[in-house]
Order: sequence, then C-alpha cells, then structure tokens
Amino acid sequence: MTDDLLERPPVHALLADGTTVRIRSALPGDHDQLQGLYEEMSPENLRLRFFTTSRSSAARAAERACAATRPGYRALLAEVDGRVIGLAEYETDGHQDTAEISIAVADGLHHRGVGTLLVEHLVSAARAEGITTFTADALSENHEVLRLFADLGLRTSRRFEGPEVRWTAHLDQDDTYLSAVEARGRAADVASLLPLLRPSVVAVVGAGRKPGSVGRAILHHLRTGGYTSHLFAVNPAVSSVLSVPSYPSVAALPKTPDLAVVAVPAAAVPAVAEECGRAGVRALVTVTAGLDHTQAQSLRTACRTYGMRLVGPNCLGISNTEAGLSLDATFAAGHPRPGTAGVAVQSGGVGIALLEGLSRLGIGVSSFASLGDKYDVSGNDMLQWWESDGRTDLALLHLESFGNPRAFSRTARRVTRRIPVLTVDAGRTEAGRNAAASHTAAAATRTMTRGALFTQAGVTATRSVGELLETAALLHSQPLPAGRRVVIVTNAGGAGVLTADACAEAGLALPPLTPATIDELLDVLPEGAAVGNPVDATAAVSEEQLTACVDRLTRCPGIDAVVVALVPTAVAQATGDDLVRSLTGAPGRRARPVLAVRLEQDLPVRLLPAADGGTVPSYAEPQAAARALGHAADRAAWLAQPVGTVPDLDGIETTQARAVVARYLAAHPEGGWLDPRTCADLLGCYGIPQIPWAWAETEDDAVLAADRLRGFDGRVVMKAHWPGLLHKTQQHAVHLDLRGDSQVRAAFRDLETRFAGLMTGVVLQPLADRGTELFAGVVQDEVFGPLVLFGLGGTATEVLADHAARLAPLTDLDVHELLTSPRCAPLLLGANGSPCADLEALEQLLLRLSRLAADVPQLAEADFNPVLAAPAGVTVLDARVRLLPRHPQDPYLRRLR
Repeated sequence: MTDDLLERPPVHALLADGTTVRIRSALPGDHDQLQGLYEEMSPENLRLRFFTTSRSSAARAAERACAATRPGYRALLAEVDGRVIGLAEYETDGHQDTAEISIAVADGLHHRGVGTLLVEHLVSAARAEGITTFTADALSENHEVLRLFADLGLRTSRRFEGPEVRWTAHLDQDDTYLSAVEARGRAADVASLLPLLRPSVVAVVGAGRKPGSVGRAILHHLRTGGYTSHLFAVNPAVSSVLSVPSYPSVAALPKTPDLAVVAVPAAAVPAVAEECGRAGVRALVTVTAGLDHTQAQSLRTACRTYGMRLVGPNCLGISNTEAGLSLDATFAAGHPRPGTAGVAVQSGGVGIALLEGLSRLGIGVSSFASLGDKYDVSGNDMLQWWESDGRTDLALLHLESFGNPRAFSRTARRVTRRIPVLTVDAGRTEAGRNAAASHTAAAATRTMTRGALFTQAGVTATRSVGELLETAALLHSQPLPAGRRVVIVTNAGGAGVLTADACAEAGLALPPLTPATIDELLDVLPEGAAVGNPVDATAAVSEEQLTACVDRLTRCPGIDAVVVALVPTAVAQATGDDLVRSLTGAPGRRARPVLAVRLEQDLPVRLLPAADGGTVPSYAEPQAAARALGHAADRAAWLAQPVGTVPDLDGIETTQARAVVARYLAAHPEGGWLDPRTCADLLGCYGIPQIPWAWAETEDDAVLAADRLRGFDGRVVMKAHWPGLLHKTQQHAVHLDLRGDSQVRAAFRDLETRFAGLMTGVVLQPLADRGTELFAGVVQDEVFGPLVLFGLGGTATEVLADHAARLAPLTDLDVHELLTSPRCAPLLLGANGSPCADLEALEQLLLRLSRLAADVPQLAEADFNPVLAAPAGVTVLDARVRLLPRHPQDPYLRRLR
C-alpha cells in the first residue's frame, strides 16, 4: 500500500439495491474490524475463501490487509454505518504489470454487488499503477466468485487445475467493460432513486401554519395533487397542518418516511438531516437556500453517512405524475399536467417555465426534479431514471454545470438513441474571461467545450427556454425528417417568402419539385396557384384543396418535411380554422413531419389536435418552425450515424510517456512548458510526426546544426527558445529561409542580442515544403476533461477562429467530424484543383493526440501550430506542451459526487 493511496479520500458508491457504501483504503486501525469480518464467516465461506476452514488463514489475511505500507499491495474496504462489509486486495508479487487479487464479503451480504464494486475500484487503482493483468485462484465450486469474475466485462480466461480454477483478466478499459460498468451503475442508480421518486411515506419537515411559507405550500401541493400514500408533517408546535397529521420530530412519526422534504431555516438543516438519517429516511429534498460552507458540508456528510439520496439544496422540489402516485412535492404555482416529458433543471424559475409550457402544450410531465445546487442527484441520475421508467419519451434538461461530463456523455449517448434529450445551453458566455496563453486555450471557449459535449452525446442544444419548448413540440408530435429538404406551402406569397428565408437561415434546403409533383399539385390547387418552392396555393385555396396538396407533398420523393404558412383572409369560403383543420384532419399519421406557421397566432407554439389522435405543431413565427425543424433534422442525422469506436493504435509507449512526465514534474514541481527535447520525447512516445530539428546554444553550434539539416533542401529556419515563449511570430523570434553559414550566424546574433537574458537556445529546422497550415491542440478542462481542437493554423489561427472541437477519447466518427467541420475542410479535400492532403495521416495525428491527452492527465495544454498537411504526409512544425501536477482520476469509476 503506497502513501499516495493512504492519502486519497474515501468515496461513496451504490450497491445493486441502491444502498450507499463507503469505499476506502484499509488502515492499520482496521485490524479488529477485519478480524471480525472473517470470524463472522461461516466455515463453508471460509473454505471457499481460503481453501481451508482454519481461521488462522483469516487472521493472517487481516494482518496483511492492515500491515504497514509496502510496494505493490493495495487493499480496499467497503463499509456501511461504520461496519466493514467487504475487502478486495491485490499484490504484484514482484511482477510489475500483473497482480493477484482476492475478495471477501460478509455473510448475508452476497448478491448485492459488494464484491463487484470493490473489484471495479481495484481495477481503476491498478490501472493507475501500470498494472495490466489480474489473476486469481478459486475453487471450481465457488460459483459466486466465478460468476463475479465472468460478469465484470473484462477480457478473461480460465484454466482448471484440479479442484481449482486459475482466472486471468486483462484490465483494458474498452467499451465492453465500460458498458458492463454502466449497466451495473444504472441498475444501482435507479434502485437508489425509488425512495425519492416513488415514496410510500412522505414527510414535510418545516410545514408551518403561516400562509405563504414554503413548507406549507409543498404540503398543500402534496395534499391537493392527490398523493395516494402516507403523508405527514413535522412541526413541534401543532398536531396538524392543512388536515395532515403533524408530529414534533421525524423520530416521532408512526411510519419511517422514504422521503423527507426539508423546508427549515438554513441553520436547522444539518440537525434535521442527521435526525432523518438516524430514523432511516432514504431520501431528502432540501428546498432551503443560503447554506454556508459548514452547513453544506454537514448536510452532505449526513446524506453519505446514512445512505440518503439528496435533491438540492436551494431547489423547487420534485414531482412524479405516475398514476397511483401523484407526487407533487414542489411549491410551483400549479400542479404539472401528467404526461411523457421528463424535466430536470437547476434553476427553479426555468423549471416553472417548463412545467407551465409543457402543460399548456398538452405534452405534460412524467417526472420533474429541480436539482438546485446539485449536491447529489444530477442530470445523469435523472436520465437513467427516465430511461427505465417506461413512461418518459422526451427528456428536457437545464443544467448550468456538469459534475462528471464524460459519464454524462456516455449516458446521454445511450439514452438519446431511445428518446430525444434536449437542453438549454446555459452559460455560453464567459464574461471577464482571462487572456489565454496558447492558441489552444484561446480557442477552447466554454461554448465550444459544451458544444462538443452535446454534439458527441446527441443532445439537442437550444439557446432559450422558448426554443426548447418549440423543439419539444415538434419532436413529441411528428416523425423525424429523413433529411433537410423542405417544401413550403402558403396561401400568401409574403408569408411563404418569410418562411423560406427562415428555413435557409436554419440550414434547411428548399429543392425544386419534380415535374410529376408539379402536375399533381396543379390538378388539386385552385387556378392561379404557383407551384414552385414555396408553393403559393393562393388566398382562394379551400380546406379540401390544401389537404390534398399537403398529402401529396408528404408522399413526394426528395422531400423530407412540409411547412404550411397560413394567414387569415376573407377571399376563400374556408376560414382560417378550416385551413388549419386541413393539416390536422388527414386520415392516418403522415410519414413525414408537417408543421404550421400562423402569423396571427397568439402563443409562440401550440399543438393542434388531429383527427387521428395525434397533434400538429403550429408556430407564430417562421423562424421558430425552422429552428425546430433544423434540430429535428440534426437528431435524425445523428441517429443515422454508426456508433463510433476508439481505434487501436500501434507504437504507443504509455509507460515511457508517464516516465517522461514524472521526470519533468520531479524537476519542476509546479509544472510548466516543456523544453524542446522533453517535448519531442513525449510526442515520440505516441508516434506524433515532427519535422527534423536540432538544438543549439551557441553560434557555432547553430552553424553545425544547420549544416546537418541542409541535406533536406539547403534552407533552414531558426526559432528562439526560452521557458514560457509561446507566440514566436508575434515576438519576432523566428528567422526563415536561412541560406549559408553567414545567414545562420547573423540570425543567431540577432536573436541573442534582442532576447539577451531570456533566450536559452535556438531550434533549427529545415524549411518545410508547401502545404496547408493547420492547427491541432488539446486543453485539459477541469470539468469536461481533455478537449481536442482542430482547424486552420498559421499566424491567423486566432483571427479567423476556424476551429472544431471534440472531447477525448476520440472515436473514428469524432475524428471524421473534426476534419470536415471547419470552414477550411475543402482545402484538405482538393478544392480548386489543389491536391488532397493525406487525410489518413491527419486522422492518425488527431487520434494519437487524443490518446496522449487521455493517458496523461498531467497534460494541461498541447499546441501544434502549424501542422503542415500535404499529399505526402503530415508534419508538426511547432509543438508546445504544458504539464501540471495532477493526480489521475477515472471518469467512469462508479462513485457518488
């Protein structure tokens, strides 16, 4: 056990039944508890664990787990209420990359995932230590342990040796293993949320007699909303509140609450949370705001100690409209309409707006959580609940922060293939953003980082609550378009022009209609109709004519959606409502989406009931309809893409790279920008191609280095170097196209004179061939993890800001999108007769950069500018890398925040 492990704080995680356990390192003071764990085991379990019923082996195991620090050994404990219920340990036995593991779980606690959870944490710790393989010996009749090993999701093999089985597992963090961890985490997460979202007993702590108090409002909502099970108030001053029985304390309640809603002053929250935990409450919703640091920490500690899930503090509350439950523990103005949209927000105001908007549209809400300050339950938890609740077909999020973005991304990718996941992209701007040091840091804005997360996860990101509701109305009511080709039908030419402009601005296409379609439409439309795109059906169009027109267009090849822009007129016999009915009264649901734009409409968006039981969205502004349709087309395109995979790369030297990083940080404990030699060594571990170069600290050395490099084409480049120098061109610290020794000497003397006291040497390179100058980089975001950026490079990279970004690790699909998203992409594909760049080499560069960022968490920034892309290959002409002392953290490890 190393000192580093002993210093790591404990973490909390969920067992299969939703119970919270604490996982920590074994310490010398744990000997008696571990001894007790083994002493309470039955003889049969001792035999399966130690191959003997003798308790001397158990005693030695307890001593070993609590022994003083020794290399190559780790022991992790699981405990509930201070009682140790499981132990997992490994020891390398002198083999640096292989360790033998063993597991022990208390009697009576098998089949709850204790051993599996401990092994997952052991796997994560082992990977961080460079261990690649686990081995274990078990009796062939020990079916529980063998099943545990088989179900982990690791690549395993077994070898039978008489009555024993030798098990071997490779600790690859591939998608199979991560998916198995996710599945276990999802089941545990949903189980832990049952007391919160499907409680059988609810208590409101702090429900007062005074009208207008938050606690009283929540109790009123629970009572009038039809909550069907046991409901209590906790108030020592009264025996009932709003005809609900009241008791002086949680401990005095006749039934233990599954859920306690806490609406007391901030100073009283820690004591209430502690009391709830001692009483056996399983979940808290804390609406109280204004907790100071000490109060907040006490609330967190109580929830973790007693295994209570927590929503809030500083929140609006929660709702679940499920039939037979009708839980509305909020203080919103009204009750949410039952429906199929799941909603999770951090802002109570946004929550109220979404509840009212969804109710008005008729979509309704399946469950709602106002997460507030989000100490525990997060958007990730709610996504997993909606995925499994059997009711939710639309997920709406308003999240100002992400506790574990990479875990959120994996969850969202899975969930959004089943139901649309929509969000308001809150926090797009960074007022007062500090000046960034490198090109990469300057490009990695919050907007770009969040955009990368949403794009990769398939989340539909809108810019406002209104846009969110507009898009939700379309996704709820209409099929997805197969593409972005739209036809517009209108009874007023001006409305058609406005709608066409809006569609074009939203990235939608208006293709010409085929001759056959034009003939069909002319047959059904009134005389004088103009059948182009838009289709001007004229003010004289009738309900029957418009219905026939729309029906034919929804069956027309080459069209993906129909937008009908209507204005009320006094010309036709049909009224405005008649024309709207033509959109909603068609028999059977159409295979392509149909949207209405009604410029006189009083509400931004409405859902019009159709004769077949469905609905048609109607928008007051053509821009709203076009935006919603654009989001629907984006979703359809994302769903049509194959699931990306992270490719295997050859020539990767992770162990050597970590050694390079360790040596640098040992010499520079505060971190910093790598010198050219160390930078080249690190990039070489990942096969990142660099142009040949040489280092020189004197004028004579520079001449000798130039002579060696002139074998390429006779011309060289000289760049000054000193620690912290980033923008060499801006500092005029570069000399290009140097020919002959005299020019090299003159260039060196110039740099030495102008940067006296700063310059530590120069880098010389052969003058590069012609090609497209690109930019590639990575920045380690403290919240989101490593973000890989790519785009146009050279001196104009920040001025033109032509960049795309994706979060690492990159899949093959991510790399393709990085290469094709920037505006400069046509330059790589041979625009205007220019030769194509080596796209495969560019893909490899980005994949290797992504792998470097994922393997080395100490990598704060990497800045490759320019990267020269040519038909013959790709070369990094200038590379800067900055390291910071950071401990690796497994983003996919199961743990509560």
